[in-house]
Amino acid sequence: MVLSLHDKWIWDFWLVRDHGDWHIYFLQADNTLADAEMRHRNVTQGHAVSNDLVNWNHLGTCFKPSKGPAFDDWTTWTGSVVKGPDETWHLFYTGTPHAEGGVRQCIGHATSQDMHSWVRVGNGLCLDLAGPNAKYYEEYTPGHWSDRAMRDPWLIQNPDGEGWLMYFTARVPDRTEPNAGGAVGFATSPDLMNWTLQKPIYDGGDFGQLEVPQVFKFGKKWYMTFCTAAEHWSEGYRSRNKETPVTGSHYLIANSHLGPWTAPTNKFLDGRNPCERYAGKIVEKDGELFIMGFLYYDIAGNFIGKVSDPVPLAVDDDGLLSL
Repeated sequence: MVLSLHDKWIWDFWLVRDHGDWHIYFLQADNTLADAEMRHRNVTQGHAVSNDLVNWNHLGTCFKPSKGPAFDDWTTWTGSVVKGPDETWHLFYTGTPHAEGGVRQCIGHATSQDMHSWVRVGNGLCLDLAGPNAKYYEEYTPGHWSDRAMRDPWLIQNPDGEGWLMYFTARVPDRTEPNAGGAVGFATSPDLMNWTLQKPIYDGGDFGQLEVPQVFKFGKKWYMTFCTAAEHWSEGYRSRNKETPVTGSHYLIANSHLGPWTAPTNKFLDGRNPCERYAGKIVEKDGELFIMGFLYYDIAGNFIGKVSDPVPLAVDDDGLLSL
């Protein structure tokens, strides 16, 4: 039983578990829009809960763009939710403004006591491409890409001690081939409130975009899942991976949450043309891994806009993943 709404499209989503229940937060837009691509600029965030990742109780809209003018007065896109040490819940999300045509993405922050009613911390803005490490990130360059990539934050507690780590979709500058510029940005915080931009955590030159990154450990390996399109495989990655480029979700692998991260050149994890599932999220249930993604296109190329049931993953002796 896929997660769906009769009057809305659903796409990117993120999950968090609390007291045995899975909470899913997702991007949603009215499916009466003239074109499914219009959903990106007509977005709110929805919320549902489940105890088995299959049967969902819809709780309605939980977050939306601010009234502005503000950094997030046009969109509140993909993010993640974590619980702080004082039991407060924290939502980190992507914001874009109407100003400059919405090309500048930034990271926002809101909190909640009930996991549903979110209040922005201050004006909401918690991280921008600013400070001494901003030079390692690509700013908006007209004609190169259509945006300034700083989106899809993913939060984990620091495995090495106190504090928090944030991974996000980004790009690096000075790459001749646009598809060699996709990166995963990195920031650190002692308290979830004050953030410091660090150098990108991954800058491998393999893809033009690494969207909705998720970082987790399973067994002895660390994984960073991401999604990308067939047309965003770089020339270097195409030369190492001889399969036909596909659109979907893949992963990087490392021995540490800090890398170095490498992209396996075996079969792409979960890809197809036209794409079946996108923006995959890995969940661990009863000691096994599963992947969920939003259902993208049917065979005819029509946008579906639902979230799939969990699909089992296999992990081989080298830590490589496969459906």
